Amino acid sequence: MSGAPTRVFIARLAGVAVFDPAGDQVGRVRDVVAALRLAPRPPRVLGLVVEVAGRRTVFLPITRVTVFEADAVIFDGRLNVRRFEKRESETLVIGQMLDRTVRFRDTGEPVAVVDVAMEPTRTRDWLVGKVAVRRRTGRGLRKRGESLVVNWDDVEGFSAVEYGQGAAGLIAAFERLKPADLANIMHELPEKRRAEVAVALDDERLADILEELPEDDQIEILGKLGVDRAADVLEAMGPDDAADLLGDLPTEQREQLLTLMEPHEAAPVRRLLTYPDHSAGGLMTTAPVVVPPDATVAEALALIRRPDMNPALAAQVYVCRPPTATPTGRYLGTVHFQKLLREPPPTLVSGIVDAELDTLRPTMSLEAVAMFLATYNLVAGAVVDENGHLLGSVTIDDVLDHLLPEDWREAVMDAAAEESADRDPEEEALRGDTQ
Repeated sequence: MSGAPTRVFIARLAGVAVFDPAGDQVGRVRDVVAALRLAPRPPRVLGLVVEVAGRRTVFLPITRVTVFEADAVIFDGRLNVRRFEKRESETLVIGQMLDRTVRFRDTGEPVAVVDVAMEPTRTRDWLVGKVAVRRRTGRGLRKRGESLVVNWDDVEGFSAVEYGQGAAGLIAAFERLKPADLANIMHELPEKRRAEVAVALDDERLADILEELPEDDQIEILGKLGVDRAADVLEAMGPDDAADLLGDLPTEQREQLLTLMEPHEAAPVRRLLTYPDHSAGGLMTTAPVVVPPDATVAEALALIRRPDMNPALAAQVYVCRPPTATPTGRYLGTVHFQKLLREPPPTLVSGIVDAELDTLRPTMSLEAVAMFLATYNLVAGAVVDENGHLLGSVTIDDVLDHLLPEDWREAVMDAAAEESADRDPEEEALRGDTQ
């Protein structure tokens, strides 16, 4: 393998860009697939899990990789776009090996795995030959927390089922990922490992990830957290996303979680649960950007500049008489962010508000909401009740989530997959011979 280093630490590959021979990026490394073998033989590396367009993961055989660099992986250009599915005999190195507790074979001392390294052989195979570990307790003159790299056959315990594995190393490997990308990785993990990662994440990060996961994964993870932690995570979610998740739970479980949430956090979620799923009320968020009429342009811009603000919500502010928490006082109109950018900072928003734009009613259907946004070229619309109070805002991303088929991303790649053979002979040979 030209350009191949003598050792590659696998956790450092997380998120590294993958390029074809022409220099075009096709995706990013999400994990490495290995096959454990009878001790003391080191695991054989089978290939990389690569995330390509549409957040789809595919398998890239290790034999097709030509170069490993610090910030790039280059392969020979041949890539089967069938969705990757892990087999029972295979292990995801980043997803399943990091954070494990193993033991030194000669002393029995427990150590934590922080990384593993693969090394090439003369036959162009790659084997997991080294393990980076951290001591959990002091031994003799050695310091607590000492890290060292040892041979694979110096430790044992990778094949045992471990409970309470932890996930600090895996989370560190992917700490720069956006929530949607980390959600995709968690979806591919075994159920046990997925629960361990969820437990290790802080409430805000887990809330962001849950919003990107399929419904079944959301319910599964929430059930593994315990009711107190689950209530905390629901509080950190957007009210509309929390309502969607709670709406899929049995009535008794839903009410238990709502009771454990802070009253001011539970109140908007309870309101959203009263609306049908595919109505404007069921789609809306109860936390749009709302300002009073005496607010200045500078104050409004400061609110939509917040880094955690959804881009669709940040596209406009709603002007309402106090109170400005939904349901608000009387709704006066909308000011789009482009209008804010054109006006002097001291200008009052009441002087530039668009009071002529129609509003949505909470009972409007999904199709009616979509047509409203399309008609007025909007990315969000105000939901107002019959008394003129702002209840919330429906954003285009929520509309698309409900209009498109649940598997639309996979369908895009499936069309491309039909152009290639259902079975890749080289991949089948590599993954079929793991001994």
